[in-house]
Amino acid sequence: MPGANAAPAGDAREEQGGQSVLYKIAQGLAIWFGMQLLMKQITGGKPSQTATTKDASGNVVQVPANTGDIPAYQLRPSNLDEGAVWNPVPQRLAPIWPIDSSVDIVVTLSPSYVPAKISSVPEEYVALSEKGFKLGNSSDTRVAETTFQVPPAVQKNGTLWGHFYIGLTGANLDPKEPGFDPATAFHFVYPLTQYIPKKKEAKTRNLLGDNSEADEVEHEEQTTGPIIANYYHPNTSLAFVPDMGIINYPQTQPALRQFVHPEATGARDGSGQNSWYYPTLYVNTFWQMKSHMTLLNETVKTLPLRLDLSNMKNWKFSILSSVDFNSKQQAIQAAYGGPIPGGGDGSEIEMVKEMFLDTNPYLLGITAAVSIAHLFLEMLAFGSDIAHYRKKKDNVGISVRSILANVFMQAVIFLYLIDNSQNTSWMILGSQGIGILIEFWKITTVVDVRVRPAPPGSLIPYRVTFEDKYKLSETEEKTKEYDEIAFKYMYIAGVPLLIGYAVWSLVYESHKSWYSYILTTLVGSVYAYGFLMMVPSLYINYRLKSVAHMPGKAMMYKFLNTFIDDLFAFTIKMPLLYRLATFRDDIIFFIYLYQRWAYKIDYTRVNEFGQGGDDAAEETKTEPKSLPKDDASTAKIIEKAAGSASASGADKGAAKKRK
Repeated sequence: MPGANAAPAGDAREEQGGQSVLYKIAQGLAIWFGMQLLMKQITGGKPSQTATTKDASGNVVQVPANTGDIPAYQLRPSNLDEGAVWNPVPQRLAPIWPIDSSVDIVVTLSPSYVPAKISSVPEEYVALSEKGFKLGNSSDTRVAETTFQVPPAVQKNGTLWGHFYIGLTGANLDPKEPGFDPATAFHFVYPLTQYIPKKKEAKTRNLLGDNSEADEVEHEEQTTGPIIANYYHPNTSLAFVPDMGIINYPQTQPALRQFVHPEATGARDGSGQNSWYYPTLYVNTFWQMKSHMTLLNETVKTLPLRLDLSNMKNWKFSILSSVDFNSKQQAIQAAYGGPIPGGGDGSEIEMVKEMFLDTNPYLLGITAAVSIAHLFLEMLAFGSDIAHYRKKKDNVGISVRSILANVFMQAVIFLYLIDNSQNTSWMILGSQGIGILIEFWKITTVVDVRVRPAPPGSLIPYRVTFEDKYKLSETEEKTKEYDEIAFKYMYIAGVPLLIGYAVWSLVYESHKSWYSYILTTLVGSVYAYGFLMMVPSLYINYRLKSVAHMPGKAMMYKFLNTFIDDLFAFTIKMPLLYRLATFRDDIIFFIYLYQRWAYKIDYTRVNEFGQGGDDAAEETKTEPKSLPKDDASTAKIIEKAAGSASASGADKGAAKKRK
């Protein structure tokens, strides 16, 4: 048959198309590698970064070969070109030393920004002293560890400064000593302590106690603006970034520019616009977590310090410094009450970094993969749930009370998020609000929501009522009855638990206000007993002995997400109660699986609720076929027989009615 032959031909074309795509990819990779190999043969491999030349005095010097049209620092002109103007802000910067130079480095600690002679610094405050460190050599790493007495000024909220002395191997590093040459050495200062705003903690109290005195003290101690504290981290990484090339200094972003040090004497090339810069040393604080820091005060007497010295690629330096700088700026902005895109308080990057540090790499990789699956399944569940309720033409198996209860619980969580975190991400609040709207929409698909006048004597003139869209069938009436029975037992089990938790929270816990207490109690109950909202649906399935009315696909997507949430419970830091709450839906899932096994569904027929499954195509109505002309006489006989049967039925009915 033609139809039978078409499918294999199509498969062959698809297979051939797939092979051609793979062939093109392999061909492209082969061409790329071939071009790379050819360029290496032509250019002789990696170009040299160092050139040998003679300076104005005739001395042979090593100069960087990657300065472009800017002359090497050793070959700089003694005067500007005719008509050139000296620019106080250099426009472009070229490397002052070759990027494969060997350098000496000394790091000292001091409470003063002004440097002292290196020889006069006490030994305990010399944190690092290394010679012959090779720039650009990734295998050259150095480590130094020390313990020092905290200076009194630092104990009293002062800054602990790190003084960095760097120069070519054998050069004089101390700018306070005679013979110091800015062409061969430089010095800069960088703080080793950080001023970080403290998070505002909500004032709570026991609502049953007498807190009038505490309220007075709190009113007196109220301060405006954030509270800034001085923090110290014992581990700091130092990394040279030798491959930055020519830098457009005014356009360099602040995160990178703070580590770029132009030539100290103000020398310029002939145009007066360009200058040179010393090797960039990145003081890496990216992995310094606030949870690992020490709050400095007068009780802190000694502190440890570990310095790791290495080399770093330019792209890595750009990413780490930019992310670290922006996250700290956002934290400061949030502390002063400024808005942050997407909400939050600037600590989100801190949480991500802690997750990378504290989580097993394999578990982290699995978590990243399932996070994508979680998002995909959430979208599928959303679409399937909407499609199910749009196609459903009756209320069989639907627990209207469960939907209403779910709206209430979602609203409670939404209000709780607003009350307890003014910097909650707008993405979280938005998704929660959309979830509430979807649940409201589900109600309108099941019943009609009407505003009716209240009965006489009521305090509220109008009330919201839920009316059936049509006269319910026998099975729908049973669903309504089973829903009432299930919620009756739920009330018997849930209300005492809610009251007990509310009393315990009121007596033993502290709260901001009565409003916060009510929200906290309700949210705690939702987290603890929220799985009870699925019990009525399971009970209805049991009484109807069927699961055909359930949104099967949406349920499976949601339950798969439940197991993904179980994985997150082991990965993300959270309270123990909330961690245990993530496993509550697993119980419902296994009961639902048993019901699907016990109450089989035949997808080849229309089920007992007038549905053909979630993916059933709507039936197309066809016109009735006309009888053949030859059977016209037969049609007349049938019509007469039907008429006589109808008349006899009417007579029998009338006789029974009279009797």
